[in-house]
Amino acid sequence: MATATRPRHFVEAAPGHQTARHILFLFDQLRSLDGGAENSLLRIVRLLPPERYRASIATFWKPNDGAFLKQFPCPVYTFPLQRTYGPEALRVGLKLRKLIRTRNVSIVQTFFATSDLWGGPIAKLSGAPVLISSRRDMGFQLTARHHLAYRLTAGLFDQVYTVSDAVRDYTIRHHGMPAEKVISIPNGVDMDRITPPRDRACVRASYGLEDASHVIVDVGTVKPVKGLDVLVRTAAIVCQKYPRAVFLVVGLIPPGPYFGELRALIESLGLTRNFRFIGRSDNVVPLLQMSDVFCHLSRSDGLSNALLEAMACGLPCVASRVGGNPEVVEENRSGFIVPSEQPELAADRVLALLRYPECAEHMGDRGREIISQKFTAEGMVRRLVALYDELLRVHCG
Repeated sequence: MATATRPRHFVEAAPGHQTARHILFLFDQLRSLDGGAENSLLRIVRLLPPERYRASIATFWKPNDGAFLKQFPCPVYTFPLQRTYGPEALRVGLKLRKLIRTRNVSIVQTFFATSDLWGGPIAKLSGAPVLISSRRDMGFQLTARHHLAYRLTAGLFDQVYTVSDAVRDYTIRHHGMPAEKVISIPNGVDMDRITPPRDRACVRASYGLEDASHVIVDVGTVKPVKGLDVLVRTAAIVCQKYPRAVFLVVGLIPPGPYFGELRALIESLGLTRNFRFIGRSDNVVPLLQMSDVFCHLSRSDGLSNALLEAMACGLPCVASRVGGNPEVVEENRSGFIVPSEQPELAADRVLALLRYPECAEHMGDRGREIISQKFTAEGMVRRLVALYDELLRVHCG
């Protein structure tokens, strides 16, 4: 169980709420705050109005380094689960059932496939009045069995919340959810984290970038779906025009062959001085603020949290036309949207931003305005609370 100082809350108490309702967030694997879903969950539990809702989290995977769990200002239960069948699954299922019943859980909200398809039915059988699913991607990891299971369990969920209209359409079309039950609630940026910019030259110098003519940044875990090999090929074109430009990738580097493949590609293209990986960072804001362009060429996104944070920091953006990204970036006004597998076109857009810095600055200003108006964490949680209230009114009176 982890506790922390709870920040200020912005949602006023509604009349008639004498006892805080208990929400259990069921999450497959809490790995680290590098994940967009983990960050969104942290924002939700921090900003829920405590006089109306109290949160707990249950996860089926015990992280190797659980220190980051201390940032969640609520109980976190780990129920290690390797398989969703057999004696182990039965034991975990009974523990989950006991938690829901003894802790008087009113709402169970699930994240990802095991929580949706295994935990969701257990929550319903345990008597949880309200069951909600959060869908955050375009199903790039789902198999045919997953799709069938989602269709078979569609009727269990009282509502499904998606991070973008694109994910909403996907969920309705592929998982058989009734359209009226699927609601788009975009990710939100914690604007309090966007602190005043530090001296750009000093920040660059601290990362050994004092000789860089321009810095183009991306944020995300180093894995194939993030399209970093496309970013490398984009860099090769951009650096022909700007030989001292540096492409910077901020994010966790997991074990596996992909990182080695990227390093080999970088070397073969003569980019060893122009392309850098700095690993994960607890605070990406100064890195974004010191950069000139944000370039994110993912092959699949529900809605990129990194894109939202970059726009909140005032960066002009070049992003791939996947998932909800086109719902955020206003073409030619806050940045550019490009196909995910076309480094030539991505490079053309990056070069345009580097050639015309005044235009790039105006685009960055517009991006910051979009986020502050439509994509804040406060707005996200306010919408969630209104939906929770209505669901509990219908199901609990």
